[in-house]
Amino acid sequence: MVQVNYDANSDVLSIILAPKKVKESAEILPDVIADFDDDGRVVAFEILDASKVIDPETVEQDFSESSD
Repeated sequence: MVQVNYDANSDVLSIILAPKKVKESAEILPDVIADFDDDGRVVAFEILDASKVIDPETVEQDFSESSD
């Protein structure tokens, strides 16, 4: 199950694809970080300064409505 979390204090949107330990991270685009597991698979994304590119209130509302 995909988890989406927004931290207003740090303005970071996290999208967790798999609950696995992160071995390494790479900035794949400006302010977009991909996290990789031991096998090199993407397990999460982080969007820094997220409020510049998304409306956090809408994202959290849309996500919570779709998970019911």
